Amino acid sequence: MTTDVTDVKVRAERLRELHSGEMLVLPNVWDAASAAIVAEAGFPAVATASAAISAMLGHPDGEGAPWEEMFAAAGRVVRAVSVPVTVDAEAGYGMRPRELVDRLLDIGAAGCNLEDSDHRNGGLVEAGAQADRLAAVRAAAEGAGVPIVINARVDTFLPTSGIPEPDRLAEAIRRGRLYRAAGADCVYPIGVRDRRDLATLVAELPGPVNGNTGEQLELSALRELGVARVSYGPRFYRSALADLKTAVEKIRS
Repeated sequence: MTTDVTDVKVRAERLRELHSGEMLVLPNVWDAASAAIVAEAGFPAVATASAAISAMLGHPDGEGAPWEEMFAAAGRVVRAVSVPVTVDAEAGYGMRPRELVDRLLDIGAAGCNLEDSDHRNGGLVEAGAQADRLAAVRAAAEGAGVPIVINARVDTFLPTSGIPEPDRLAEAIRRGRLYRAAGADCVYPIGVRDRRDLATLVAELPGPVNGNTGEQLELSALRELGVARVSYGPRFYRSALADLKTAVEKIRS
């Protein structure tokens, strides 16, 4: 595939603009068909969900799928729509920053998620090391001439983080500040369920914050709190499979 770098640059700039002003809502997709549905519904950008794509490919989440398969699937998403696409690149698959940026540009991605979970050793990557990596990815993107939008995922609220629950909020703020200073465009404290915690994160972190919906956090609440971006992860993929299961069980019965 030959990528028009100028076109990707325009899409990346557009994606960055979408993080200011009206809240950016991203119903995450997993293939070309789901991407087309989201774009045709009028959403100004599309985001992939690694958990959904890896499951679709028959692999576990958390970099259980070969990066070649993940990027091939993401590339089909990019080619299916005319709006910017941000790719869930998990923790970067062990690639060097320039290689990661090159792979993203090869498929035409305008942005990416990069998480700080350590899928090889467990827990989280040391915060300073993750900040250095994000800075290197930013430098590689600048060197390539494309302002790829980096959504830095902070995984302190996940049970796998190893962070004691009383310390998760403070650690998320510390990491988020480091990641923003390193060049991340948006900070994504995944797994926040408490409205007060999210309000504190929005107040304490410089720049856009990515949130998730939940019992206390419907879209209206997220908008009120000042969240810049909303992700759904594999929710719609799982819902589609649940509908399929119901339908085929009905046929079978």
